Amino acid sequence: MPTKDEKLYIVAMGLPARGKSTVVIRLKDTFIKNGITTRIFNNGNIRRKYRAMNTTIAEFYDPENKPAAELRKHFALANMKRAKDFLEGKGQVAVLDATNVSRERRELIEAYLTDHPILYIECINQDEDILHLSILEKIKLPEFAHFTPDDAAYEFRKRIEYYKMIYAPLHGERNYIRMDSLYNRILEEKLLDSIPLYSRIRDFLVTDVVKNLYLIRHTETYFNLEDRIGGNSLLTPQGISQAKALGRFFAKRKISYIFTSRKTRTISTAEPIADIQRACTIIPLGEFDEINGGCCDSMTYQEIKEKMPHVHSAREADKYHYVYPGGEGYVTMKKRVEMGIKKAFYLNRHADNIMIIGHRAVNRMILSHFLYRREEDVPYIYVPQDKFYHITATQDRKLFELQKFD
Repeated sequence: MPTKDEKLYIVAMGLPARGKSTVVIRLKDTFIKNGITTRIFNNGNIRRKYRAMNTTIAEFYDPENKPAAELRKHFALANMKRAKDFLEGKGQVAVLDATNVSRERRELIEAYLTDHPILYIECINQDEDILHLSILEKIKLPEFAHFTPDDAAYEFRKRIEYYKMIYAPLHGERNYIRMDSLYNRILEEKLLDSIPLYSRIRDFLVTDVVKNLYLIRHTETYFNLEDRIGGNSLLTPQGISQAKALGRFFAKRKISYIFTSRKTRTISTAEPIADIQRACTIIPLGEFDEINGGCCDSMTYQEIKEKMPHVHSAREADKYHYVYPGGEGYVTMKKRVEMGIKKAFYLNRHADNIMIIGHRAVNRMILSHFLYRREEDVPYIYVPQDKFYHITATQDRKLFELQKFD
């Protein structure tokens, strides 16, 4: 923990919709929880209060729009002054949350904030699916209410293109971290000054942080009753009843998003839960699709044993590494499932509760991401249909519990 004389400016940097605000908000929450007085100074919050000029249209961000550029500089300076005043008082960490993509803007920051060290954190994310979904969330903000969804998305993408025109990656700055904000991976770092809390910050940036992850297996299907693998089976009446019970169980927990596979059975399980929530979006992700059984898809395990004994025996010998002919195995699912976890955490943004409704093999892979099970044990992790896993994973606390919902 820094002393009263060890204070720090953290400056977020990166193109819009790259996860900057998510990173700094969670970092602030971690600091405050540990008694470190922290405040975020967001340029957008000042801009959204301004009414003399339309700041939602893309042209407001055109580098050639001189009046708008001066106004954006004015907002930035106002926030710098507020951050400086905060550290002159009892504040310990001041966070500047804005794009800050031009070297000119960063030179202005460095010229104004000379009393304490500055650490830049650049957020980089090139995943187009994530960008698309992030933009859909951004345009739900009240400032875009006067646009149609298509027009709002167009304006926001055009805004990004204007920022790209002046984008200069961190390089000459004294202290910085460049990170892949989707994978929580450090790409480059540079330290020329002594930075308070640096090891704590760095550890936070590479750690998956989730306050409440509710990991649920889809409820009962007709294929479950017949012991068939894969397919796209519907829920049984019992499965529908279980899904409704899940909805009632989570009625008082705010669930903003439910991440499912693209299969009918996970979406059908999610719908009764979302229906009871005030504002809940179901997001199907292909990364959470059940293991592809290849030539064995839709067969029962007994049929595989009788008709393809070589497949049965080979899989029994090494279930984790075995790959179905024309399909997948646990080992080949690992990369896509981990990508799904990253997308869910990224898209869930500031919400405390994350819900994933998946399949038995997929949920085993998700659990192994947190439980660090030996590979040979992963295919045997218990994943029932009448219970769910509640997971908490932060720097300070780990919790794994199996709860019954009905």
